[in-house]
Amino acid sequence: MLPTEEPEDDDGDEKRLSTIMTYPPAVRNMAVIIPYTSDVPCDARGQRMWWAFLASSMVTFFGGLFIILLWRTFKYLWTVCCHCKGKKKVKRPSDTSAVAVSEVGWMTSVKDWAGVMISAQTLTGRVLVVLVFALSIGALVIYFIDSSKPIESCQQFDKDYTLQIDMAFNVFFLLYFGLRFIAANDKLWFWLEVNSVVDFFTVPPVFVSVYLNRSWLGLRFLRALRLIQFSEILQFLNILKTSNSIKLVNLCSIFISTWLTAAGFIHLVSHSILTLTVCILKLLLSCVSCLLLQAMFASYVPEIIELIGNRKKYGGSYSAVNGRKHIVVCGHITLESVSNFLKDFLHKDRDDVNVEIRGALFKRHFTQVEFYQGSVLNPHDLARVKIESADACLILANKYCADPDAEDASNIMRVISIKNYHPKIRIITQMLQYHNKAHLLNIPSWNWKEGDDAICLAELKLGFIAQSCLAQGLSTMLANLFSMRSYIKIEEDTWQKYYLEGVANEMYTEYLSSAFVGLSFPTICELCYVKLKLLLIAIEYKSDQRESSTLINPGNHVKMQEGTLGFFIASDAKEVKRALFYCKACHDDITDPKRIKKCGCKRTKKSAYKRMRLACCVACGGAEHGCSCMSDSVASNMEVLHRGFPFSPVSLYDNTTTLLEEEQQSALSPKKKQRNGGMRTSPTCSPKIIRHDPLLVPGHDQMETMDENIKKYDSTGMFHWCPSKDIEKVMLTRSEAAMTVLSGHVVVCIFGDVKSALIGLRNLVMPLRASNFHYHELKPIVFVGSLEYLKREWETLHNFPKVSILPGTPLSRADLRAVNINLCDMCVILSANQNNIDDASLQDKECILASLNIKSMQFDDSIGLLQANSQGFTPPGMDRSSPENSPVHGLVRKASITTGANIPIITELVNDSNVQFLDQDDDDDPDTELYLTQPFACGTAFAVSVLDSLMSATYFNDNILTLIRTLVTGGATPELEGLLAEENALRGGYSTPQTLANRDRCRVAQLALYDGPFADLGDGGCYGDLFCKALKTYNMLCFGIYRLRDAHLGAPSQCTKRYVITNPPYDFELVPTDLIFCLMQFDHNAGQTRTNLSSHSTYCPSKKSPSALSIPSSARPGRSRSRDPRDKQKTKQNNILHKKKNNSDEPENSFPRNTQTKHTNTHTANQTNQYKSTSNIIQPIREVEEEP
Repeated sequence: MLPTEEPEDDDGDEKRLSTIMTYPPAVRNMAVIIPYTSDVPCDARGQRMWWAFLASSMVTFFGGLFIILLWRTFKYLWTVCCHCKGKKKVKRPSDTSAVAVSEVGWMTSVKDWAGVMISAQTLTGRVLVVLVFALSIGALVIYFIDSSKPIESCQQFDKDYTLQIDMAFNVFFLLYFGLRFIAANDKLWFWLEVNSVVDFFTVPPVFVSVYLNRSWLGLRFLRALRLIQFSEILQFLNILKTSNSIKLVNLCSIFISTWLTAAGFIHLVSHSILTLTVCILKLLLSCVSCLLLQAMFASYVPEIIELIGNRKKYGGSYSAVNGRKHIVVCGHITLESVSNFLKDFLHKDRDDVNVEIRGALFKRHFTQVEFYQGSVLNPHDLARVKIESADACLILANKYCADPDAEDASNIMRVISIKNYHPKIRIITQMLQYHNKAHLLNIPSWNWKEGDDAICLAELKLGFIAQSCLAQGLSTMLANLFSMRSYIKIEEDTWQKYYLEGVANEMYTEYLSSAFVGLSFPTICELCYVKLKLLLIAIEYKSDQRESSTLINPGNHVKMQEGTLGFFIASDAKEVKRALFYCKACHDDITDPKRIKKCGCKRTKKSAYKRMRLACCVACGGAEHGCSCMSDSVASNMEVLHRGFPFSPVSLYDNTTTLLEEEQQSALSPKKKQRNGGMRTSPTCSPKIIRHDPLLVPGHDQMETMDENIKKYDSTGMFHWCPSKDIEKVMLTRSEAAMTVLSGHVVVCIFGDVKSALIGLRNLVMPLRASNFHYHELKPIVFVGSLEYLKREWETLHNFPKVSILPGTPLSRADLRAVNINLCDMCVILSANQNNIDDASLQDKECILASLNIKSMQFDDSIGLLQANSQGFTPPGMDRSSPENSPVHGLVRKASITTGANIPIITELVNDSNVQFLDQDDDDDPDTELYLTQPFACGTAFAVSVLDSLMSATYFNDNILTLIRTLVTGGATPELEGLLAEENALRGGYSTPQTLANRDRCRVAQLALYDGPFADLGDGGCYGDLFCKALKTYNMLCFGIYRLRDAHLGAPSQCTKRYVITNPPYDFELVPTDLIFCLMQFDHNAGQTRTNLSSHSTYCPSKKSPSALSIPSSARPGRSRSRDPRDKQKTKQNNILHKKKNNSDEPENSFPRNTQTKHTNTHTANQTNQYKSTSNIIQPIREVEEEP
């Protein structure tokens, strides 16, 4: 309450005069200057001190402004002087070309730390932003409470609780102001910001209040301006998501903030007359009248704003900071594209990201992101963003454009412009079509060896889908590996718990410690998994010619070199450092991998291989050079020594005798060496093969006859090849397809027409025709779709074997039944019409309808019917009547499918939110991220948006893209891309030792645990034991599990859906129904074995499905290796017929029509008569081509 004025009378004047006269003369003189008022009852003199409060704010503001301007002036003068002196010096070309990279100073480090603390990117930043806003509102409430008191009054700090609380708030505001000042790039503009002005006029007066023991309301009403940030706070908390809601909240907050600020100002001016409530009401009436007047001039406001603010909002140029790299992001810059990029680029699991991104403006990343409006085709704009000093330039593409070729052309022009301005800049660009990558090779300064790379979305998308045809669910696992995902912990025992534990894993690279030098890859892989809790899947190997190549799960013949780069699967970049810091002397007895840090011991500079040689020389008494024990077998037995003493400190000198004894014994007894672990073979390889080298494999010339007259592979030896075929020769009618009795094949349902953009089906077929498969292992591919569209794609497909076309529509159930979709290994649903629809929810309508159509189909028990009535006519790989005829020893058996819901399907989607329509029994929310949905976790859905993470992954480590491309494309190399750029088609090549050697590479497979050599671990065994056994016995690297969705319930379930678990821990419990993702070695003997075992599929019931991957009979326990003489005679006849078939002029086709009812020998004819009663039920199966 304000004190009421007393009526002025003569007595009062006399009292006032007498009071003044009692003071000394100095006081009497001051009394004339400062009149007495009743507003400050605590001061007998009636003296007001408002000027002290205001002076504290003005001195702070103008003093800081003066210091900043003075510093800038001195800096400018210093720069000009140094520039003038620099002109006198002659610069050498070497000086101009070499750019010194300055180290990050402590000031820059502190600035980065402050920027992280106050940005809304991190949890700490979000908490601080929200806390500052909440305390500002609290300070405003205290102002409302104090407004009921006089404007200036005496307050004792130790007794006034509101002053104490306000003091605590302002101390926090002062600290936050300091953080903001440190993180600001432009101190001058920061000093003039609205929030800074608010701090200047509210924080210093509080400290003056404590010093003078009096309070002054003053300009504390300026705290109401913090309400303007209310919409930003709600965006940080993910409460506001639509633009309309953001605009509405922003307008309301600005109105309320301005209203309260103006009310406080009027209250300050007329404090002796009006209270705050009256001011607010009067101001509200004034605002209503003003709004009516402003409506008349609403049409003129935009023009006034345009004239006043003609300067571009996002103009200016970037000022480089010493010690800090920056990248330029350009191309298709939208909220979705850049937000997806930033979410992965600035993920906390990455190592320290000392990079600034110039590509978008987000408030939550304001300390690390700046936006500049312009075009990279303009050299002036490139100079503004300092492209010459940028660490890289990333070009984003519009994945949803209607014309992919036009989008690729625009990105190519951007590359040309940037390379023309600065040829040395590293460029990573997105491309939509695979054939457009060839144009980048025409740019003279484009060099993939220097880090330039093109991420082709069509190539990778279809490659991921193709790998799912070989191992269902692999597309999901690989997509999660190169995407940065935070670990989401779930306590409930659900399938999401195990899935999300695997999602937290990413792919990293790190150099291997010198302790691994000289050891084989399987040994290091086992040590890393067991001791370091890391999964090593590949290495960057340098050959004798110093050429680097990425080797995925190489065999025992590859010994680790010094400085080898390893590819790891781990949950954090810090964990991978263990492989670099590992020291056998210091860390051998450590059981907790978190304790493996960089040790302080000084290890010898000699590698482990040299130390082993020295130990051998000491034992034999010879010199280090020229010693008789320096044979290659010594290096190979280093692995034997390591396994003899696993993970324990072993003196090389003390065990030299043991080493030499083992060498002699291994030379005399290969079987004993095999028992000691010196020999490891793949699960489909003969135990006699030590090295997977096609030139050193015994009998390899029998399997891979280098016939100069036959071309079976392309010129690089990476893919199966056949002479080009006309599309008419591979077309099947519905009746022909039905009589073919397809099984173990891949059905590709494609939607498209004459006007649709090509999606590049070659990228889907190439991984399925990789040369590390034998010919009989290739899955037949059947395309079901528009013939007009497939004719346009056929030019890139006519050189691949076992490809057929059924003209029709994927929505026709008759066409689907004709291709035996219930017996296929995978059904792929693609659409070329997705980008022609504006409505996002309708872009995937064709794919969704086709998927639901297939899932609703019903089928007879075809496999059971064939087994019961048509023995001998069972489709290849489907006979399970006896263990002898079944796909044995850990292979995935084809289950009988009676409903379409159990058919393995993978559907391509454009819009992530449409994934909710694929599964009707899931409870996924429409706003759920794609990787958290059930269809994606099960590997039945794939969207191109998951490839956005590859941009940031490639920037941080270009080796990751090389590994992904090697895994996904089946072996595409820069050399192959150069050949495709010449004529856009694969060339056939003759088999040479060099091209055949390219077949020796790993492939992905799935192994079952309900049968085979790992069956004992399937029921309650540990995943780590399975990992070690598969690696030691078969050189097979396991990296994940494909588990039934309801397996954790422990009870039988009708649900056949599975989900992926990436890199389970060692003690993870297995169940018999699990399928294991693994990397298998190439099998050199499989071609000969399969040819002998399955020459005629029309009568041989033991022939396996093309999708079946088995351990050869020679490696199976309990199988006799001897053959009956009749079998040998039949095999000889079959080989003769096989040679006749190869020499015929018949065009190569997976389903030759002239073999439909032809029988090759009397035995087959007799067998046909024997089962004559069943021939009316099903037509004889056509012969499937064997490997030439």
